[in-house]
Amino acid sequence: MEFAAVLFDFDGVLVNTEWAIYQAWLRTFQTHGHDLPLDVYTRCIGSDFATWSPKTHLEEISGLAFDWHQIDAKRQEEILRDLTGEGTMSGVIELLEQLALTGHRRAVVSSSSHHWVDGWLDKLAFSHHFETVVCRGDAPQIKPAPDLYLEAAKRLGLEPASCLVIEDSLNGVRSAKAAGMDVWVVPNRVTEGLDFSEADRVFPSLVELAAAL
Repeated sequence: MEFAAVLFDFDGVLVNTEWAIYQAWLRTFQTHGHDLPLDVYTRCIGSDFATWSPKTHLEEISGLAFDWHQIDAKRQEEILRDLTGEGTMSGVIELLEQLALTGHRRAVVSSSSHHWVDGWLDKLAFSHHFETVVCRGDAPQIKPAPDLYLEAAKRLGLEPASCLVIEDSLNGVRSAKAAGMDVWVVPNRVTEGLDFSEADRVFPSLVELAAAL
């Protein structure tokens, strides 16, 4: 199938940020005597806490209220510490260079903030590979709503059906499908146990995905 553009999710697809974020949340739960299994935590992957909130969940199972401002600040410090030296996911740059050679347009579409996504793109010096970056705040709703992907297609001047989405989460898959786009999934360490039967194709890595384009 021919696509005019490839739209990339960010966390867990372009940069391996998901595991560090999960580990920081897991430590928060364990500090208060509770576990946070992956099959529970992944409900919020690719979206926000309106979909499912680890904060609400911890308060419900512990019966306690927390000073989340202080905890959030500490957790963010831990995440950034754990991501020191992190680079792009394996195969990312090669895939982006391949798409440039074949004339495919490229964009990032993420439920995360511009501060987070643009910061990483600049830090790892690969923002030039993308024509546009669509993040939280650029459309009325984030994933699993289709708004962010529809905004990306609009910015590129393309019909949604001509865009291929690369995702790693169920919320992302549902967002892309609701936008009328095909979606290929490359699960990561956090999402590899999920059922991605809603996706059009699933690949073990970006290397195998690149070979299918």
